Amino acid sequence: MADPSGAPAARPGEEALIARYFAPLAGPGAEGLRDDAASLAPRPGHDLVVTTDAIVAGVHFFPDDPPGSVAAKALGVNLSDLAAKGATPRGFVLTLALPDGWTEAWLAAFATGLGTAARAQGCPLLGGDTVRSGGPALIGVTAFGEVPAGTMLRRQAARAGDRLCVSGTIGDAALGLRLRLAPEAGLGAVAREALLDRYLHPQPRIALVPALRAHARAAMDVSDGLVGDLAKMLDGTGLSARVDADAVPLSSATRALIARDGAHRATAFTGGDDYEILCAVPPEALNAFLDAARQAGVPATAIGTVEAGEAPPRFLDAEGRTLAFGTGSFSHF
Repeated sequence: MADPSGAPAARPGEEALIARYFAPLAGPGAEGLRDDAASLAPRPGHDLVVTTDAIVAGVHFFPDDPPGSVAAKALGVNLSDLAAKGATPRGFVLTLALPDGWTEAWLAAFATGLGTAARAQGCPLLGGDTVRSGGPALIGVTAFGEVPAGTMLRRQAARAGDRLCVSGTIGDAALGLRLRLAPEAGLGAVAREALLDRYLHPQPRIALVPALRAHARAAMDVSDGLVGDLAKMLDGTGLSARVDADAVPLSSATRALIARDGAHRATAFTGGDDYEILCAVPPEALNAFLDAARQAGVPATAIGTVEAGEAPPRFLDAEGRTLAFGTGSFSHF
């Protein structure tokens, strides 16, 4: 916005931005964001769990996405990693690299969305940095959680015979992105909006943490596609898996798209951005895990079994034929 003389309106400096938009989000140990570092200690008998992810305009979100949604996504993808480790969120630090054309209106909406997401998940802001990117917007979050000492769930701890389970539904976000890039005529408005929302607003499965801690042996979040992420879980372990492709949980919107074009199933299984939890559960604990997940409000589904062997995991159709999915997952490089 320009003043009557035509000169651009002055922007506040970094300290003013922090005081105005981010200090109100600060949690204990953050010193009101007036210091160069924060302090954070786990509760007695607990370990800290740390994860970090960044999202970039034009890569992970559209530049015209609502800023509050961008903020919630930046935090949510990190909290998804904490959930998969069985960790309870404790706080996060933020790196915000703004493009040359940023506005205070955008920043205010971003901070509002970030605060709403942080409060909802019990994960306050502890500190960070605000810089000019010289390019697209970049939002980096490092999130901290805690687990009872020695109990963090590992990605590669499955054993032969374990049952594979996933939370929620698979493929909605990837198909939402496809619809964003190329709208598909004939799909109902409710289904379209549901898929678009899953891409824009990932839901970290923090509510599933108690069930994972109690019953799962290994876990990871599904961020780069179910097919590829399962391969990562088993890579180098001497294990493989057999998955019943028809058992993979799909939303009614995703089923509707697949019914229109079977090629959409490959997108759903490999496209990424689900932020659901993939876990390996001892067979004797399966029913207890599924019951606990349902009681937590995050339904989980058994989709396959871990097996001995070095072969890639197999996704089988109803006739027992192995499905081929190409690359298997999203990759930045």
